[in-house]
Amino acid sequence: MTKTEQSQFRQQANQRILVLDGAMGTMIQRHKLEEQDYRGERFSDWASDIKGNNDLLVLTQPDIIFDIHCQYLEAGADIIETNTFNATTISMADYNMQSLAKEINIEAAKLARKAADKFTSLTPQKPRFVAGVLGPTSKTASISPDVNDPGMRNVTFDELVAAYVEATEGLIEGGADLILIETIFDTLNAKAAAFAVEQVFESLAMRLPVMISGTITDASGRTLSGQTAEAFYYSLRHVSPVSFGLNCALGPDLLRQYVEEISDVATCLVSAHPNAGLPNEFGEYDMEGDEMAAHIREWAESGLVNIVGGCCGSSPDHISAIAKSIEGLVPRTPVEESAKMRLSGLEPFVH
Repeated sequence: MTKTEQSQFRQQANQRILVLDGAMGTMIQRHKLEEQDYRGERFSDWASDIKGNNDLLVLTQPDIIFDIHCQYLEAGADIIETNTFNATTISMADYNMQSLAKEINIEAAKLARKAADKFTSLTPQKPRFVAGVLGPTSKTASISPDVNDPGMRNVTFDELVAAYVEATEGLIEGGADLILIETIFDTLNAKAAAFAVEQVFESLAMRLPVMISGTITDASGRTLSGQTAEAFYYSLRHVSPVSFGLNCALGPDLLRQYVEEISDVATCLVSAHPNAGLPNEFGEYDMEGDEMAAHIREWAESGLVNIVGGCCGSSPDHISAIAKSIEGLVPRTPVEESAKMRLSGLEPFVH
């Protein structure tokens, strides 16, 4: 993204509430893909099972991923996310595909770029943007995976940084406009991602806007690593993100109070893309688009958000309903910066 394009993004965000896309996994599941579909010709003789490696589909089923992007853009999305939630060497190790991580990020960004450019060309007054996604990885830097050994860690900060550097380089090479560090359940993982992104920016002598989105895991109102929403914001505000917000885990009804908690203190834009409710006993999501849109419209009318979308269980129908519900509503005004000391452990401390 050039400086002109970056200013274009900020200009659009100042004028209206922007719409993020919905769930990629939900849409992929509708295709009922089998092992051979994931493998394609290139990986037909891969030694281990790879069904479920959704990020790999940018290489083996690119038409499916491109079509999903287009469906969300058709539904009204201004920002589409690359299909790279697990495209790091750390997460790809689950399939013995670490060597493919950078290639997947490049190709995923190219597919999203192609779709975004297609729709921007149709309506130039409404430019579309590509958010290059850095997911949380399958490991956590601040929590032990063994309840009998609290000091144990299965990944180091430096290992996370190396993985995120490679993924970020791929996303930028593929044409991402923004970097989205999302579904953060461990703040230390997010700090590693932010550090890696900054390293890449410095090495390339350029920078893109960075979006940060955390996850409140349950009704405790905390991330998995124990921070409240406000404390989480203070832990990462030094990154100077273009937006800060929450996604996943909860539906819009339960997530609202935590979005408001961030909205009350954030000097940047606020984003939110909740799940389509909580999963039922079959692991499926029951909240329809109209119900989800009604909640998010109330958020917008209350001045809480600048960017809204959907996470698990959401579809183009949800995004279409959300886009229509917030059309014409005024975006949130960021909080003015003030000279205070802001510290955070599990709780915030402001003086």
